[in-house]
Amino acid sequence: MNRIIVGRLSVNVSGLRVVQRSFCSSVAEKESEIKQSFTNNDDQYDVAVVGGGMVGMALACSLASMPLTKHLSVAIIDSNPALGKSNFIKKEDPPDPRVSTVTPATISFFKEIGAWQYVQQHRHAYFDKMQVWDYTGLGYTKYNARDVNKEILGCVVENKVLHSSLLSCMQNTEFRKTIYPSRLTSMALLPSSSSISVDSTPSATTLFTKGHLAKLDLSDGKSLYAKLVVGADGGKSRVRELAGFKTTGWSYSQNAIICTVEHNKENYCAWQRFLPGGPIALLPIGDNFSNIVWTMNPKDASDCKSMNEDDFVKILNHALDYGYGPHPKSISSGSVDMFSWFRGDATLSAKECFEVPPRVVKLASERMVFPLSLKHANNYVSKRVVLIGDAAHTVHPLAGQGVNLGFGDASTLSRIIAEGIAVGADIGEVSLLKKYEAERKPANIVMMAVLDGFQKAYSVDFGPLNVLRAAAFHGAQYISPLKRNIISYASGEQRLPLPLPLFT
Repeated sequence: MNRIIVGRLSVNVSGLRVVQRSFCSSVAEKESEIKQSFTNNDDQYDVAVVGGGMVGMALACSLASMPLTKHLSVAIIDSNPALGKSNFIKKEDPPDPRVSTVTPATISFFKEIGAWQYVQQHRHAYFDKMQVWDYTGLGYTKYNARDVNKEILGCVVENKVLHSSLLSCMQNTEFRKTIYPSRLTSMALLPSSSSISVDSTPSATTLFTKGHLAKLDLSDGKSLYAKLVVGADGGKSRVRELAGFKTTGWSYSQNAIICTVEHNKENYCAWQRFLPGGPIALLPIGDNFSNIVWTMNPKDASDCKSMNEDDFVKILNHALDYGYGPHPKSISSGSVDMFSWFRGDATLSAKECFEVPPRVVKLASERMVFPLSLKHANNYVSKRVVLIGDAAHTVHPLAGQGVNLGFGDASTLSRIIAEGIAVGADIGEVSLLKKYEAERKPANIVMMAVLDGFQKAYSVDFGPLNVLRAAAFHGAQYISPLKRNIISYASGEQRLPLPLPLFT
């Protein structure tokens, strides 16, 4: 099954053909038209980041943190009013239901660019344990950070905290950035022609008409020019659309309902249970709060969103406890020895028994519903244009990996730009940008294939398949090399996994 999705997604991963594009229907007519529209007040930048969300801001902060790229002039285009505020989070605010589970690799990236210190000033929750189980009661798996000699498996942070921390990081650097509170309406790029004369200072008009700059028109009537345009504008990317990138993908016919809930005591573990309609996750967020991510069919999601609070809390506890099936039985020590021929030195979590998640006592936020889908851009780059984050790939939230993939894109792209500058390359040239695509595209496809395959495997309630899933849980629980491999892959520290994901 995974081979099918890999085949559909990995079009030209190894070949990676370069396609020269013009975003103009008639180059000659467009040149004349644009020359007349230029003024001396038009802005020119090295990089234009379209989308000032978490991934776009992470790229800007990464560029600002490296010696070879901190001199670059960067434009950030986003109509979100939060970008104009220094600190838009109030400590007394209840937790927002939109959260991300960031991996140790993402935490390291945030520390490198100087943003994690700001995350630590707000609510966040590290967790070092995780339990995953099946509604049939046939199997469970427990993970512990100590299995891989680590202190944590991840950290749950509200999206607004991540975004605010990146904004604070950027504002506290001497970085040449300009924020445009607007939307991208059109983009133009002409083919490269003759080189620029060395004895003159070329104008934006000359650079554009020679194919050395892209032109971006904004919804407020302004225009700007950039050597490189970065599409960080989400799953409905305008940059991707204007650049003509094709996508592969499908809808899952599932929705995710998310909300914040409260317990009588603090939750320090991440929990995930696979139910007939989709997985439900209970993620710690600190201060006796947890976040719920529950996948189900659209009708059930609509019903859950509209029902009264008491009834919703009741079905939550039902889904996290005995609902749909019994608790898995903890395997005796004698049974554990069945795996001794392959498990190597036993992990600490292999000896841990099944636990029941903490009960939900009340709802602490609104309930939000989102449709789920998979989408992947067939190409990430073309001349002077590159896609990162959800603009390049949208995944199922099964393992909380979506934003981590995006941060990986930002980290890699900033490094590739720095490498290009080090050798005097044009940062908008396809030959340089293809290095980013060659590194990130295979890694993203593998993760997408793993998540999609697991989603499909758990969408079927069939006796023999249930037994196979139980065997997979037992294998992940008791075969130590497999468990360590899974944890390392999900933590962002290993590229090629064995065929089982880590669930958060």
